[in-house]
Amino acid sequence: MPSLRKLSLTMAGSALLATGAVAAVQHYPMVGGAAMYPTKNIVQNAMNSKDHTTLVAAVKAAGLVDTLSGPGPFTVFAPTNAAFAKLPAGTVDKLVMPENKATLTNILTYHVVPGKMSAAMLAANAKKHMGKAMLTTVQGEKLTVTKGPDGAWWVVDAKGGKAKITIADVNQSNGVIHVIDGVLMP
Repeated sequence: MPSLRKLSLTMAGSALLATGAVAAVQHYPMVGGAAMYPTKNIVQNAMNSKDHTTLVAAVKAAGLVDTLSGPGPFTVFAPTNAAFAKLPAGTVDKLVMPENKATLTNILTYHVVPGKMSAAMLAANAKKHMGKAMLTTVQGEKLTVTKGPDGAWWVVDAKGGKAKITIADVNQSNGVIHVIDGVLMP
């Protein structure tokens, strides 16, 4: 026979569940060791990701913090620190110099598409267009999203460079982030 204490706790728990007093546990995507909250904007969430410190520094250097904190909505293909590390040595240091702000802005806005495009929307767009979703970036040039033979989704830049989407559908208050493993070049 259960103890009176266990019985009381069981009854109290059942009463809380029945009345809805216990909130459902929320699970948020983890990026760079941090939970990404859909109530925060793109910049707020990116600042918490230890995998996106280079991107955040670049966004600050380009003066895009206010834009990417704005209402959007935006779809951002967000390169990780490891993606930036694949660039030739010294490239990032050179790009964040004040005299290269226009070039840096051009590269960063090439990673942003107006509107909120989920992975399912990208896949549907690709399906309608013979396997290739053609997107126009904020920078003005095209990106192509396509499914590779490995089953992963890839973003292809104007020069044929490819970046794999490693984490899709990281929802933000002003759009969505898809984490990528390469830096796209216009």
